[in-house]
Amino acid sequence: MDARGAGYLLAAIGFVVAWGILCWPWLSGSVTIPFDAKAHFQAQVQFLANALHSGQSPFWNHNVFAGSPQIADPQSLIFSPAILLALLTPTPSFRDVDAYVLAHLLAGGLALIMFFRDRGWHPAGGLMAALVFAFGASAAWRVQHVGQIASLAFFAIAFWLTARMLQRSSILSGVFAGLAAGLMVLEPDQVALLGGYVLFGMVVAHWISGGWPAFRTSLLPIAAASVVGLAVIIMPLLWTWLFAEATTRPEIDFGVAGRGSLHPVSLLTAFIGDLFGAKDPNVEFWGPYNDPQVLYLSQNMAQVYMGALPMLLLLAPGLTRGWLWDKAVRPLTLLFLFMVLYALGRYTPLFHFAYEYLPGVKQFRRPADATFLIGGLAAVLSGYVLHRILTAEEGTSFRRDLLIGAGVVLATVVLALVVSRGAGHLADAWKPVALALGWFVVAGGAFLILQRWRSALGPVAAAVLVTGVVAADLGFNNGPNESTALPPQMYDVLEPGTKNETIAVLKHLTSQPAGSPRRDRVELLGMGFEWPNAGMVHGFDHTLGYNPLRLEDFSEAVGTGDGIAKPADRKFTPLFPSYRCRLANLLGLRYIASPVPIDQVDHSLRSGDLNLVARTKEGYVYENPHALPRVQFVGGWQFADFESMKLSGRWPDTDPQQAVLLDVEPPVATPEGPVAVQADVKLTQYRNVLVEIEVTTPAAGFVVLNDIWHPWWKVEVDGVETEILKANVLFRAVQVPAGTHKIRFTFQPLWGALAELKARIGPDEPEDHLPLPPMDERDAPQIVAAPQGNGPVLAGPSESVRSSLGLVSAQSAARSGTAAAQIQRETIAH
Repeated sequence: MDARGAGYLLAAIGFVVAWGILCWPWLSGSVTIPFDAKAHFQAQVQFLANALHSGQSPFWNHNVFAGSPQIADPQSLIFSPAILLALLTPTPSFRDVDAYVLAHLLAGGLALIMFFRDRGWHPAGGLMAALVFAFGASAAWRVQHVGQIASLAFFAIAFWLTARMLQRSSILSGVFAGLAAGLMVLEPDQVALLGGYVLFGMVVAHWISGGWPAFRTSLLPIAAASVVGLAVIIMPLLWTWLFAEATTRPEIDFGVAGRGSLHPVSLLTAFIGDLFGAKDPNVEFWGPYNDPQVLYLSQNMAQVYMGALPMLLLLAPGLTRGWLWDKAVRPLTLLFLFMVLYALGRYTPLFHFAYEYLPGVKQFRRPADATFLIGGLAAVLSGYVLHRILTAEEGTSFRRDLLIGAGVVLATVVLALVVSRGAGHLADAWKPVALALGWFVVAGGAFLILQRWRSALGPVAAAVLVTGVVAADLGFNNGPNESTALPPQMYDVLEPGTKNETIAVLKHLTSQPAGSPRRDRVELLGMGFEWPNAGMVHGFDHTLGYNPLRLEDFSEAVGTGDGIAKPADRKFTPLFPSYRCRLANLLGLRYIASPVPIDQVDHSLRSGDLNLVARTKEGYVYENPHALPRVQFVGGWQFADFESMKLSGRWPDTDPQQAVLLDVEPPVATPEGPVAVQADVKLTQYRNVLVEIEVTTPAAGFVVLNDIWHPWWKVEVDGVETEILKANVLFRAVQVPAGTHKIRFTFQPLWGALAELKARIGPDEPEDHLPLPPMDERDAPQIVAAPQGNGPVLAGPSESVRSSLGLVSAQSAARSGTAAAQIQRETIAH
């Protein structure tokens, strides 16, 4: 290995060592990544592990929101490396998941070192770029957003491989670049979207700078990257798109998106890491996000500190000597400026232009997510400037540059003090300002050493100096804090083996013997931020949950938000005005856990509506004695307008145990009206994507499964596929004849999504001319039988169905005929 190769190896070793030291608080298990990393992603990983280790599919999640398509959730982790973690252990620990998240930053930093190596830039520059990438700006402050961290890491890998592909015209590099880019967008978030625009900008810049030869030689590698990338993402993106279209937020309004803008004053945190008290527990955060009517961001989302030395280098000599405008990095400088303006959102006209004309922008709510890319691009640019310093000609003086840089830093400090005084927080600001000045003094000293003795230092000394200064700076200013590291005990409720009293009570109350038609749901009413997805960990079904994406039909009817951390987050609707209502009963909502007496939340409750069945350390557990079983047999039916019901909250005056509400006629015509039938119903198997029911009934009627209706579910009755009817506004029903039958529901996302896409692209039109029977064949109703052979099976009633309904056989029907209207109804229904 030559000296240059040894320098890059040394840089990689230095970065790995720094990563291990800076990540040790999490890797040791003394702290854990909090908030979304636990309340959402830890639960998702545990659900994934539960599914895989019990031999189930993870593509439908019945534990939250009364059922949701998990395959289409961009935060489900199914299509991420997390699936490997879930395969390795049935109970991924907090430390396991934290290490998985932090490993992404390690991989991304190493990719940037490889980017520097491919270009022959100084190894110390690559080392600093890796450190800033992994521990600067949002990579450090928003580590709880696991999906965005993963997208950022794969962006860095795709960035390196795309540059190599263009530099070498390498098809193989194109294949790997496409794979990395595909993995970047598999969990589609705004970081992935913006990362995609950066990669596109790199390609366009390559074509502009290289002209026709660059364009011609890059076509095959780019084609290879595109084919591989599309192969990776085409189905997950289709699922995500179809799911998003059915959720509460298929598109974000511009005003809502603008509330997620980075306030211009937040850019001061690039110089003064903890100016607003985001890290100091003794200081109440006083940044520009205290008015949710204007801006709505968490305090850690505004932190863009990338280190004093990198920031100083970007200013001087990056700007003062124009090195940021060098041809080698000019496109990255322009993309960096774009990301800054984009992150500012409503405060610049650029975001409005991007919102209107850039594909994908309307699907995301926070332009401040661009801070991830600000940190990533600043890492490369600052590393490049360090490379220029270390490779400058002997005798080059940077005194003027340092003086200008010092002047800019002092001006920024003065501005920060003016802002803090105006906000009445000068006493809170002096300490972080003084610390920031101290770090810039250290950075200036390191700058002088690097440029004055660059030839004598050698790669080892340069690497040690850069690692020591930058890692210490970022570790001190961006290290563990209340936004990124909390005691694991705070999230004990998400441990599979938790001893939590409330969880134990709920698991005991909801347990049922084999075959029971009951599978009672619970509601965790404002038990805390970490509670809503606990059902994924412990196996019980929650009416609500924590996720920004929820099926709109369910949310409109039941009333859901992103989560339900506080009792005040419970929003009632016309159709669900109280816990004592028909929809609560149909949902099988039997147990409600609340930290406060339930009548403080639901003021319409009367004495006896709910029963207090347990009092735990966390609160109260109530029982709704009127909750219905998960599966029922109902003899009659009645037509209903579900959309009007959701708006008015009025139910038809029928007994839900005698008549099911439908918005279409059932496949086999029967008179409307309630019918009392005593049937034996057993829920013989209930798994993520499979539900099996056995029913024995003396009369024809409907098996009602009180799970959410979704078009990707299919059903078979005695092995024959039939139609799932949307029942009682939200649920599923299947028409069955008298007798004993086996009903099998299966979730089929692949064929379901393709069928839905086909229907959207070219919806089937009914035939204009249906064949008419002979005029003398009017008496007997005709039944369309299931075709034989290997083709798709249509939902034709079996002989037992015909007999129980008093219908003649298919052969007799063909001889005796039917009315034209009956032919049309039966043909279209099947």
